[in-house]
Amino acid sequence: MRVAPVPTILVALLSLSLSACNKHEEAHHEGHHHTILATNPIVQDVTITQPYVSQIHSQRHIQIRALERGYLEAVPIKEGQVVKAGDSLFKVVPVLYQAKLDAEMAEAQLAQLEYNYTKKLNEDKVVSQNEVLLLEAKLKKAQARAKEAAAELAFTDVKAPYDGIVDRIQQQQGSLVEEGDVLTTLSDNSVMWVYFNVPEARYLEYKADLEEQKHQLRVELVLANGKKFPQVGTIGAIEADFNNETGNIAFRADFPNPDRLLRHGQTGTVLISRVIKDAIVIPQRATFETLAKQYVFVIGEDGKAHQREIVVQNELDDIYVIKDGLGKNDKIVLEGVRQVHDGEEVECEFQAPAEVLGQLKYHAE
Repeated sequence: MRVAPVPTILVALLSLSLSACNKHEEAHHEGHHHTILATNPIVQDVTITQPYVSQIHSQRHIQIRALERGYLEAVPIKEGQVVKAGDSLFKVVPVLYQAKLDAEMAEAQLAQLEYNYTKKLNEDKVVSQNEVLLLEAKLKKAQARAKEAAAELAFTDVKAPYDGIVDRIQQQQGSLVEEGDVLTTLSDNSVMWVYFNVPEARYLEYKADLEEQKHQLRVELVLANGKKFPQVGTIGAIEADFNNETGNIAFRADFPNPDRLLRHGQTGTVLISRVIKDAIVIPQRATFETLAKQYVFVIGEDGKAHQREIVVQNELDDIYVIKDGLGKNDKIVLEGVRQVHDGEEVECEFQAPAEVLGQLKYHAE
């Protein structure tokens, strides 16, 4: 079967129709291309939180050592036991020390009798004053030896120097211990010292804002299970020197530990929170980066979008706190940043900044 050829005039009409459709569709897309969403920065107080990996230490953590050589006669404590200052922890067999004390006490008593008798003779003009002085020196020497023997005997009873928790017991009853042997460790966990390293820039911020921010600074501790420790801490100390290799300086946060939940050697994350008053805040998606610098498009009174560099002070979940480059009355491009060109006239819909911020993950406080 032979197909009749399409008339030339019909082909021309179809081509014109398709061309007009394409132009209409391009015009439609071009018009949509320039309709963008705009907003203003919002000015609010913002809480900035910085996390730091930390090491947890007892405020007092010492080794309890044997003060004298001997056999352990008794171990009246258990591992993990809470003890009070002055409680007996270990006792060394005191037989030799008790015998030495008895002998020295007897020598001191004898020296006392000799001194008293010589002093009486001196009063009766029988002996000279030098004899009295000689026996007085002998008496003082004997008394000193007696005190030394009493101290050695006391050393056989090892007592807790402060309230704390007993760690693992290294020597058991009947063990022969030498002077200086470690028997256990004792931790005072009533207050915990939490150490963390702070970069130099953060240190300078802290020192600069210390007087203004000291009442607003909040120090918290997140434990290994991801939960916050219920007590709030304070900055207790800052080390004297920076670490030249890392550029950090060590801070110490002090946390009350009334329930003894924290133990020496734990790890955690310290959260340092501070409030920035009247901060200029914008959504991160309103910005773009070029050559490691941050920019936004600001819509001028002429309806044109102008590229402007900004300086970011702090970065949070999905917002930036602006240090320089924007004011609260500037109108910025929020949606459609990638479709806008510098100096281009744009059509925009405006969304209130409070409404924009309410849709973000982070809400400035």
